Amino acid sequence: MANIRLIRRRIRGVQSTAKITKAMEMIATLKMRRAQERGLAGRPYSQKIHQVLADLAALPQAGDSLPPLLQRRPVTKIAIVHITPDRGLCGGLNANINRRTASFILEQEVPVTLICVGRKGLDFMRRYGRNIRAEFTRLGDKPGLLDTLPISRIVIDDYSSGLIDMVYLVNAQFISTMTQRPVLQQLLPIVPATIPRVQNVDYIYEPSPDMVLGELLPRFVEMQVYHAILESIASEQSARMVAMRNATDNANDLIQDLTLMYNKARQESITKELLDITGGAAALA
Repeated sequence: MANIRLIRRRIRGVQSTAKITKAMEMIATLKMRRAQERGLAGRPYSQKIHQVLADLAALPQAGDSLPPLLQRRPVTKIAIVHITPDRGLCGGLNANINRRTASFILEQEVPVTLICVGRKGLDFMRRYGRNIRAEFTRLGDKPGLLDTLPISRIVIDDYSSGLIDMVYLVNAQFISTMTQRPVLQQLLPIVPATIPRVQNVDYIYEPSPDMVLGELLPRFVEMQVYHAILESIASEQSARMVAMRNATDNANDLIQDLTLMYNKARQESITKELLDITGGAAALA
């Protein structure tokens, strides 16, 4: 009977876990849809501003030097904006992002400093003693552009002042509900895109291309950081929904196995009691 009670207790525990994971799956599904809409809505703007920057950078500059965010110099120190979720329970997403950044750091021959966005990446880098320039956590599931401006400002100021010579951005890119891919892209110095001939448009800039370019470059960096965070949030909610769905399915399978085990143990117990009663009756006869 002790074995039957233990199995029954395990069934109740797994059923409670299945209810929790099912609730988390429903919450993640709702948040995922909103995050996907925000992330996908920002892609056209990011692509268009990249195209305008390419057109501006191709024009002859009035001054002798390029704007600071376009200038290239010998690389003596690298900065990485490392974007991860604040919470776990999202499958292997956090491990994949941390592994991508860690492998890139090991490949470098110059010092690397980190700007950590998200608690999971921050804890990972602290554990391995990496140099952390700044940390940002608890941005929430629906951050606005103003919430991410301090991140962009640190990057722009450090690069403009010469403290760092190259900046990379590491985040999870949302591919589909089932697929999220960690990506590493160069943020600074800004590399203008190549405009196809069919998309080349003769823009008119007022007051001048140089002034527009100088104002647009910081906005481009801010938008790239903000859009990367939106992509990361969409990836996090998608990965959490899939992970919680798999956990619920596994819990239900385990409940079925435990129920079968419980029925067998109960049947054996009843059979044993019947044999004892029959044996006792035969002995009395």
